[in-house]
Amino acid sequence: MKLILISVLLGATVLLAVSSCATVPTEPLREGELRLLKIEVPENGNLIVGASYKSNIRFEADGKPEITRAVCFYSGNGPYYYKVEGVEYGSQANFNVYLSPYDIGSQTLECYTDYVSDGKRKRSNSVSSFISGRSR
Repeated sequence: MKLILISVLLGATVLLAVSSCATVPTEPLREGELRLLKIEVPENGNLIVGASYKSNIRFEADGKPEITRAVCFYSGNGPYYYKVEGVEYGSQANFNVYLSPYDIGSQTLECYTDYVSDGKRKRSNSVSSFISGRSR
């Protein structure tokens, strides 16, 4: 039993390490492109279901595209649409969204954003994080 538990924990650790190194394209941004870099979830991702949490999404962009909304999935469930607030451009570009987990247990939170650049509606790449929904 102990060996099985150790194997499961080791497997989960390796999976987490590999997935936390999710690749973000390293090539230069194309004209008008917005690329998400990271989502920062509060409480180390241990969130109460139904509560709202201010999360920070870091990005880089060519110019200042208009970010219209964030679109998120919780382990494939969704899409859930969130209002984007506090957009800051520059070397530390980021914006905030108020996320609400919808289910108890471990989940993968995956988000992308819709934006407008040069009058055209576009979709960014996705970023993800592990979260754990819990009851109050």
